[in-house]
Amino acid sequence: MADSKSKATTLEHERALAARHGVRYIAAVDEVGRGALAGPITVGMTVIDIQQVTEFPELRDSKLLSPDTRMALVDPVRQWAVGYGVGHASAAEIDALGVTGALRLAGSRAMAQCAVQPEAALLDGSYDWLTAPEPDLFDILADDREPVGLHIPVATIVKGDMTCQAIAGASILAKVERDGIMVGLATEHPYFGWEINKGYATAAHRAAIVVQGPCNYHRKSWNLTSGADQAQGEATTKKAK
Repeated sequence: MADSKSKATTLEHERALAARHGVRYIAAVDEVGRGALAGPITVGMTVIDIQQVTEFPELRDSKLLSPDTRMALVDPVRQWAVGYGVGHASAAEIDALGVTGALRLAGSRAMAQCAVQPEAALLDGSYDWLTAPEPDLFDILADDREPVGLHIPVATIVKGDMTCQAIAGASILAKVERDGIMVGLATEHPYFGWEINKGYATAAHRAAIVVQGPCNYHRKSWNLTSGADQAQGEATTKKAK
């Protein structure tokens, strides 16, 4: 259930962004798994038609909802939005691209799944990792590269998943899908406890990495084993893209 003290989400920010740019279709974006030691970074996206959308005040930040409530909201969110998608970047892609580049890749994959393409986007947080960077020579020459990054206006909003209905919906889609992936991977690697920790840096998870060694789903460029009492992973290398 949602925290009884949490405020109801609204469509205020979504409507304001649409009015600012004179557009109709607004994407809302949130990520899950940024700080985990294992598994993908996952980005959820909902697209709403600002001219037709109805209020959905039951939506909350996915972290404030029970697993059963999140699962029950997945289909209603999909029906409420005119488009939706969930994109992933693998542990190997995180190692190769860095966190920002992996987030951008996952976000691009999420948008590619949306039945209706957005004209502007609202992004949870304070940093715009979603906008496409300026192309370099390699981008220009490599026509077969997967498109990465959005070429539409992007506005960030801190704690948007707690205030914006469309971002809250995106957070629910992302968390349910990523949690399901980690539970499935736990059957292949049961000693890491992913069905419980979802790949995050619990003391037990770090201790299991010390004993078993990392597997292909771990982020090899990260500090996986030191500080067994830490609750958050951190990258040992940082890249701008």
